[in-house]
Amino acid sequence: MIAFRRFLKRLWLPIILRSWPLARLWYRGWGLQLDGHPDDEVWYFAFGANMNDSVFLDRRKMTPLEWRVGRLPGYRLRFNLHGRPKGLSAPANIAPDPETEVWGVLYRMTRRDMVWLHSTEGVPGWRYYPVWLDVEDREGNRLRAFSLIADGLPEDSNPSLRYITLIREGAVQHGLPEPWIEKLNAVRHAEVMR
Repeated sequence: MIAFRRFLKRLWLPIILRSWPLARLWYRGWGLQLDGHPDDEVWYFAFGANMNDSVFLDRRKMTPLEWRVGRLPGYRLRFNLHGRPKGLSAPANIAPDPETEVWGVLYRMTRRDMVWLHSTEGVPGWRYYPVWLDVEDREGNRLRAFSLIADGLPEDSNPSLRYITLIREGAVQHGLPEPWIEKLNAVRHAEVMR
């Protein structure tokens, strides 16, 4: 069944991106709602490798309309997902935690671009799912932004050196606060961000 859905996704994605009613139907088939119009602008909050220009602009082929430094209060950065190869890497995730915050990059884009980004991350699917959050930019302006999270494992694991390096470089590229960059630099295998 998984292989069949992947096949359908590759086959239908170019059509879905051109036809908003089909995109809505595709999302509905996965139990998700796709609101608005394709040219509506939305904000996306990236906290992991998507902060890195080589990932977001080059690999995912995104062209944001604008970007800003963002802060998400009440959440914690986690490395509690199975990566590839399984057990040897742990992608970034976020989880509610009223005592902490997560810094990242806010990207402004169209809803059509949002659907494209979702497709590069396997959404709709079984791993990540979109959530809407209240994120602050560096000046304290509150913005409603979507992000991608997953139901993670109870314990954090090891981000690979390659993966944590992408996150660190992205944080530096976008001028995230020095204390956050220091926390990222302190991440070692099996350490949890607090």
